[in-house]
Amino acid sequence: MGDKANTHPGAAGRATAADHPASVRNVVLVGHSGSGKTTLVEALALTAGAVNRAGRVEDGGTVSDYDEIEHRQQRSVQLSLVPVDWDGIKVNLLDTPGYADFVGELRAGLRAADAALFVVSASDGVDGSTRMVWEECAAVGMPRAIVVTHLESARASFEEMTQICAEAFGGDDPDAVLPLYLPLHGPQAPDGHAPVTGLTGLLSRKLFDYSTGSREESEPGAEQLPALEEARNRLIEGIIAESEDETLMDRYLGGEQVDVKTLIEDLERAVARGAFFPVLAAAPAADGAREGIGTVELLELVTRGFPTPLEREAPQVTTVGGKARELNACDPDGPLVAEVVKTSSDPYVGRVSLVRVFSGTLRPDQTVHVSGHGLADRGHEDHDVDERVGALSAPFGKQQRALTHCIAGDLACVAKLGRAETGDTLSAKDDPLLMEPWQMPDPLLPLAIQAHSKADEDKLSQGLSRLVAEDPTMRLEQNQHTHQVVLWCLGEAHADVALERLRSRYGVQVDVVPHKVSLRETFAEPAAGRGRHVKQSGGHGQFAICEIEVAPLPGGSGIEFVDKVVGGAVPRQFIPSVEKGVRAQAAKGLASGHPLVDVRITLLDGKAHSVDSSDAAFQTAGALALREAAGDARIHLLEPVAEVTVLVGDDYVGAVMSDLSGRRGRVLGTEQTPGGRTLVRAEVPEIEIGRYAVDLRSLSHGTARFDRAYARHEPMPPQVAERVRQQARAD
Repeated sequence: MGDKANTHPGAAGRATAADHPASVRNVVLVGHSGSGKTTLVEALALTAGAVNRAGRVEDGGTVSDYDEIEHRQQRSVQLSLVPVDWDGIKVNLLDTPGYADFVGELRAGLRAADAALFVVSASDGVDGSTRMVWEECAAVGMPRAIVVTHLESARASFEEMTQICAEAFGGDDPDAVLPLYLPLHGPQAPDGHAPVTGLTGLLSRKLFDYSTGSREESEPGAEQLPALEEARNRLIEGIIAESEDETLMDRYLGGEQVDVKTLIEDLERAVARGAFFPVLAAAPAADGAREGIGTVELLELVTRGFPTPLEREAPQVTTVGGKARELNACDPDGPLVAEVVKTSSDPYVGRVSLVRVFSGTLRPDQTVHVSGHGLADRGHEDHDVDERVGALSAPFGKQQRALTHCIAGDLACVAKLGRAETGDTLSAKDDPLLMEPWQMPDPLLPLAIQAHSKADEDKLSQGLSRLVAEDPTMRLEQNQHTHQVVLWCLGEAHADVALERLRSRYGVQVDVVPHKVSLRETFAEPAAGRGRHVKQSGGHGQFAICEIEVAPLPGGSGIEFVDKVVGGAVPRQFIPSVEKGVRAQAAKGLASGHPLVDVRITLLDGKAHSVDSSDAAFQTAGALALREAAGDARIHLLEPVAEVTVLVGDDYVGAVMSDLSGRRGRVLGTEQTPGGRTLVRAEVPEIEIGRYAVDLRSLSHGTARFDRAYARHEPMPPQVAERVRQQARAD
């Protein structure tokens, strides 16, 4: 890292199966949309020899997905794996979406990786969502480095971005975020911008010039030395501060010259344990050049500074029955434990599972046990099945390179696992195990759908089950109260992708309909009603009369039916008929068609006929009595109220609280949390927060998140209730 000249690995190119965990690096690229992650992955693949020019694979010459706009758009919303080889090390590059709606794909990438490259655009800076992901990585101690892109943009400043990154990511120790290289600028353009033509290595004191199309090493000029030495001294102090050798700082301050080899070794150890976060620069290659500016340096950092899978703690594993099991960290000869981090459908191969192997070795045609637990609330049934693994492959665009095996620490695509879903555990069929699932974001944007035609209705159930199998951040709900099929998504873009996948992959056309919340009705005051159902016709007639009294009950009480008939006015065999009638009418609703709840209905009196009374007649009389009671009483329309907690930056607390009040919400309190954030607790009617997932993101510039939970039903304000009733009558 910084001490190498213009060397290339002897076996560069597209990676094959790794034979030892020490020769694997799993790296996830993180950054907001437009920061340049995908372009950087392509540049790294080009430098590593995996492609011979942008978009063409080395060993086939056919245009790969990197030349296709459609595939770029697809990759922008899902996790993609690009394995390359550098200096005998297999580097699995995991490109994640930058859109907030696809944070589930990002979490999958974080689960599969052992280190992260945070890609920051010099023209856009660091956004709130990137800061939040950095904090997630910090919480689990994941090693990180920062790559500044778009330095070719006018007014872009690497020095300024480095300072911003130190403030955003350094926390209490900004000196843990320092550059390893400084950009080398060419002649100034007419607009005043000087393009980046190379890099200056701070530790090696070498210039790496890319302006000729290849990486050429030279010595710095006298005019470059002052800035170089100032930055170099600060970097050395930052490295020594994180050194495990506690005497090194005293020796350095005492005037001892620390040799470069020692500094690099300390730097590599500090990066690997997540204590030091180097900043690097990346810029486009010169026309016709194989190497993008900074790609060689990045690959050196990844292969030499990032940890191997051996340095990652073994995951928490239990038997299917819940008994804890101990695993050795990343043992290729241990029991098989692998996890499906992504599921996709290929039109030719079928279902393809991207798998990270944590223990053991996975081989083609092997029978494995597939366990999926803990996502029943999102439409995923718990399952334990044995399946035979199909072919193993390493992906690269549309192409797949066959693998003979996949050892602990490596990733591979697995074909023909028909039951495996994202988040499932693969283990030996005679020793089934289960990994603790990673944290999934809660989908909070409802999308109510219905089949477009009868043909679509026949395929809808299967299409939806496949859709949620691929994406555990989506929740499928069959609402028994509103009778709607609801897909809960993370945002509008997430919903749009879901609808497009239903149409294009599974041939199901659906219509989006307004989402309904589960409203209720109740009596605001006691009331009485008389139901009279008397009809005479040829043959047996119909005769049933009953008198009831209705009284409101506390919320959550449901419907109570009480029999107080005396003297046999209503024969005993017909009393259940009256109850059945009033309960059926309550389920249909009274004033606006919503179910009646929280009342006590007391049967007081009635009349029967020895011949014409019947079960059906008393059911009808009971329903009529309840409707008459409702006609003479005030009926409250009850709406569900959610308990909402919003975690938001202090700068946006006022705007969030004002917005909640505008949604008829009641703010219950606030609580300060670390990192300059506030937790706002409120109760808000669910009818007012259908699109809150979208609105909050806009209000807080993507820096806030919220949770919601059903609290209770409570009366709706009269003017709002009247609008709902008018709408019900119009429908």
